Parts: sequence; C-alpha cells; structure tokens
Amino acid sequence: MQSIARTSNMAGAHKLGELLHRLHRCSVAVLDSATSLVCSLSKAYAQHQVTDRVARSRRALRCSAGQVWRRAARLSSLLVHVLYFAAISGAGWGLLTALKVRAPHRRPRGIDMLFTAVSAATVSSMSAVEMEVFSNGQLLVLTALMFIGGEVFVSLVGLASKWLELRKQIIRNRSRVDSHDDVELETPTVAAAGAEAADAYESWSIATTATEAEYSTPMVDAKMLRRNAVRSLFYVVLAILLVVHVVGAVAVAAYMRAAPGALRMLRRKALDVWTFAVFTTVSTFSSCGYMPTNENMIVFRRDVPLQLLLAPQALVGNTLFPPLLAACVWAAAAATGREDLAEVARKGREATGYYHLLPARWCWRLAGTVVGFIAVQAALVCAMEWGGALQGLSAGEKVSNALFLAVNSRHTGEATLDLSTLAPAVLVLFVLMMYLPPYTTWFPFDENTTTRDNSTGSQGIRFLKSTVLSQLSYLTVFVIAICITERRKLKEDPLNFNVLSIIVEVVR
Repeated sequence: MQSIARTSNMAGAHKLGELLHRLHRCSVAVLDSATSLVCSLSKAYAQHQVTDRVARSRRALRCSAGQVWRRAARLSSLLVHVLYFAAISGAGWGLLTALKVRAPHRRPRGIDMLFTAVSAATVSSMSAVEMEVFSNGQLLVLTALMFIGGEVFVSLVGLASKWLELRKQIIRNRSRVDSHDDVELETPTVAAAGAEAADAYESWSIATTATEAEYSTPMVDAKMLRRNAVRSLFYVVLAILLVVHVVGAVAVAAYMRAAPGALRMLRRKALDVWTFAVFTTVSTFSSCGYMPTNENMIVFRRDVPLQLLLAPQALVGNTLFPPLLAACVWAAAAATGREDLAEVARKGREATGYYHLLPARWCWRLAGTVVGFIAVQAALVCAMEWGGALQGLSAGEKVSNALFLAVNSRHTGEATLDLSTLAPAVLVLFVLMMYLPPYTTWFPFDENTTTRDNSTGSQGIRFLKSTVLSQLSYLTVFVIAICITERRKLKEDPLNFNVLSIIVEVVR
C-alpha cells in the first residue's frame, strides 16, 4: 500500500511539474508576443510621428519660402524693369551717337543724345534737340526705342515670361506625379505578432501617396489651363500690336502719297514717306508724342484725314486698349471655341493676371468715360478758341483739330496747335486730363460685387458715391470757371491775373 501511494504521489508530482513547465512556456510565449506587438506598434507610431513632423516642416518651409519668394519677386520685377529700360536706353544712345546726323555742323551733344534716347525708351517725349537734326537711320533707332518701350510691348514681354514660368511649373509638377507612381512602398519588418500594426502602417502609407497623387493631378490640370490661357492671350495681344502698326503705317503712307500738300511738306523737310509713316504710327500708339518734324503736328493742322487716322491709334494704344482687347478675346473665343480662350473671356484678369484685361462692364464704363471726356474737352476748345487759336481754319478743320487735341491730352502729347496760345481754362483742363490715369472711369467698378449686393438700395448708394467728385475735381472746376469768367483780364493784365494766382486763391 505504501509503495502504491508513493507511486501515485510521484506521478502527481510529475504531472504538476509538467503543468508548471507548460504554464511557464505559455507565459513566456505570451510575453514575447505582447512585447513584439508593443515594439511594432511603437515603431509604427514613431515612424508616423516622424513622417508627420517632416510633412509639417515642409509645409512651414513652403509657406516661409513662398513669402520670401513673393517679396523677392516684387523686388526682382522692379529691378528687371529698371535694367530693361536702362539697357535699351544705353543701346539707343550708342546707336544715335554712332550714326551720322543730317547736318554735321548741328550735331547735338552726347548728353542731349542720351536724354533723347531715354525719352524715347520711356515714351515721355521730352526733347532737348530739334527732331529734324536726326538722319533717317537715327529716326529708325528712335522708332525702335519707342516700340520696345511702349506699355503694350512691355506687357507682352511680361506675358511671355509668365508663359515660360507656368510651363516650368507644369514640368516640375508632372515629374512629381510620375515619381509617386514609381515609388515602391517599404513597410517595416515586424514579428508575426505585429502583423496588424504593419498592415495599418502600410494602408496609411498607401492612402497618403494616393492623396498626394490625387492632389497633384488637378494641380497640373489647372496649371495647364492657366498656361494655355496665358499663351492664347499672348497671341491675341501680339496680333493687335502687329495689325495696328501695319495697318496704321500703311494708311498714313497712303494718305501722305495721295495728299499733294502733305507730300510737299515731307519733301521740303527731306523726310522719307515710309519713315514718317512708321515713326508716327509707333509714336502715336505708344503714347510717346514724338514727331519727325520740329513743329510736331502743327504743319498738318489742315490735314483732317491724317488727324482722323492718328486719333484712333492714340485711343487704342492708351485709354481704349482694354475694350479692344476684350472684344478681340471674345471674338477669338467665339470663332475658335477653344476652352482656354473661353476661360479668358469669362474670367478676364483672374484667369491670366494680365493688368490690361478688364471685365466687360468695366470696359463699357471706360469707353463711355473716354467719350465723355473727349466731348467735354472738344466743346471747351471750340467754345474758347473758335475765333482764337483756331482762327483761319474751316469749320470742319476747327472741329477736327479740337477733337485731335482732346484725344491726345490723354496721354499722347501730339498737338496741331501751339499750346501757349490756348486759353488758360483749356490748359487747366488739359492738365487735369494728363493727371488722370488712363483707365479712369466716372462710375467706379467693384470686381468683388455679387448678385446679393445688386439691390436697388445698394445700387443707389453706390451711384450717389460715384457721382460725388473728389476735392481735386472741385478745385479744377472752380479754376476753369474763374479762368473763363476772367479771360479778358488774363489777357490784358497777366501780371496780376494769371493761372498760378487763381490756383493759389482757390486752394487756400
């Protein structure tokens, strides 16, 4: 009995030992699995944290770099403009100095040549020498300076630069999208117990890559649409520039050959017909005001057709360029049906960032304002100078000269009359017109207005505010009124009655 009890005790102890051993192995396995799971989760979380921090750092760097780039872009744009005009002025001065003048004994000084070159390049039309001193080659140099220094040509260069910049951005964005497609996703190697954490990290990486790819593809499409819009607008502006100059020069040359008096005037001044036509067209469209004659347009005061040919060129090159551009864009979009042109016609400046592309309503108001200003100026010139500076001309010639002066006061500067002989009231009005920016409208236009803001009350308030003149306008109106009422004393006693004293009295 004792032996049987001992045997049973030993068997129970052996089973208990095996049970404890199995329990120990199971606990060790569970601890190993738990440790592996914790390690894999911690690794995945740490990698996620690192990736998130890197992404945040990149976004912060992009924001700061964008701010720095915008500031540098403004500075670089100003610097590029300064260098551009300095370069073409220097080149023009060198060519003017190298070429022979028409009369060697009347050769201008070097500083006068430089001043003329800078004036032509910046289309300011200030001259220190007589224009008839320059030879045919020098007149062509001045023509080139006025052409490449005109505002429309400079804006065309800006469009070309923006086109190239957008093209580079599209190439960079495409390369990023392609790199996302070629990247092989790497997942951390973990133990079998950490398979769930590895799957979670893998799915997060795939989602992140897919999101970036989906974000980059619409960005590339938007950039391409904007690039195509800028490219189409570039060609439209280029077409306007070429057509106006070619048609204008041919029309002026045809008139000069058809009009005996005008042709005799050119031969007497030893001017080539085509040189005169091209020079005058470029100068008028670029709002420079240079003429190859010493008297400007005074020698052509009786040539009404020539004035009527040059007046539209002065308008489309300055105050009416936005309406012409908008009409050409709309016509091109309707004729071709291109999506980029339709985008430009619909969104205007927002689609391309082109300063001269204004909304349709703004163009209509601008055209109405220009016509109104021209009518007021022409009426005042006719009223004040019908028997004065316009004396000796027929009624049609008087009206044509008044219209030509009114058109050129903003801001071409060509004149068929001696400005010193005009009444002070007319001069004050011309000064005001020269002061106003080219795209001034009588009714201000807000591009950000919505349909909610177009109620009758808000429209009435905006109309009332827009019709209230500024302080400068009131001062100008009163100065002109006093000059009209006191015009006799201004002629008889210029020492005590002059425009300067009237301005001082009104302002104070």
